[in-house]
Amino acid sequence: MTATSPATQDWLATLARAGLVAQGERVTVAPLAGGVSSDIVRVEAGGRRFCVKRALAKLKVAADWRAPVERNHAEAEWIRVAGAVDPDAVPEILAEDASQGLFAMSWLPPESYPVWKAELRDGHIDPGFAADVGRRIARIHSATAGREDIRARFANDHIFHPIRLDAYLVATADRHPDLRDRLLALVEVTRATKLALVHGDVSPKNILVGPRGPVFLDAECAWYGDPAFDLAFCLNHMLLKSVWRPQWTGRYLESFRTLAEAYSSGVTWEPADEIESRAARLLPGLCLARVDGKSPVEYITDEAGRERVRGVARLLLESPVDRLRDVAEAWRAANG
Repeated sequence: MTATSPATQDWLATLARAGLVAQGERVTVAPLAGGVSSDIVRVEAGGRRFCVKRALAKLKVAADWRAPVERNHAEAEWIRVAGAVDPDAVPEILAEDASQGLFAMSWLPPESYPVWKAELRDGHIDPGFAADVGRRIARIHSATAGREDIRARFANDHIFHPIRLDAYLVATADRHPDLRDRLLALVEVTRATKLALVHGDVSPKNILVGPRGPVFLDAECAWYGDPAFDLAFCLNHMLLKSVWRPQWTGRYLESFRTLAEAYSSGVTWEPADEIESRAARLLPGLCLARVDGKSPVEYITDEAGRERVRGVARLLLESPVDRLRDVAEAWRAANG
């Protein structure tokens, strides 16, 4: 068994035990571009292609940001649960070694499964696809809401809190002390709300535009908690993209609307206006966090763009609204 790039022997042993590679077989390993929290490679062996993902203890950002590697198992478990709800929504888990914090999953070729972030960047902005994202996430939330077995399986406060609440909202509170009480109040509401299985990173970079609808990746932050987090987290990117590509602001905001409306139509576990209110209040905190938290978006590089984000986010934190359309209108007024 050989490899043409420095794949570790423990990876290969895991793949061999799962029957994904055979003794003496040539194994080619190619690193893939991805997020900041894991090493991801494409493996080719015996005519097969698949991906292997392994969590990092220290994330690849400028700040000293560390997280438990067991989040890799949480992601594999989220994929299994979501796949039982909607098989088209996720790749297939092929093997897992939780002790090493790694798993193998099916390879989805980019020519058939482009990354939604790249599509949005290049002007291929389809509000219908955005609605499919909202509809599919709501379906997973609905299927897991009120499930004590799922709540016990994803009791991952020790993962979600440092990676999401602390790294985003608490870190941002340190940069904006005048908003500290408001940001920490959002932390407490989110921390205390336990309603459904949350993906935790519903970002366009983690969504593939598949032939049968959106495919969700990178559920390392999977947690049983407030589904409003997933809704707000994804909608935030529709706003931020308009700073990156201002010529398409209207189309991004239309995708914001269709995603929010499709999601709302799938809410079955609580009154839709209640989750919308939590999402509308959380959204400006997440927006501010993407310029001043531990994980700023890499594509808003100029200070003028960051100030535009800060201006609207601070306005909405100081004067909260309960409807997502009011968030969008505030954004349009400031950036249209």
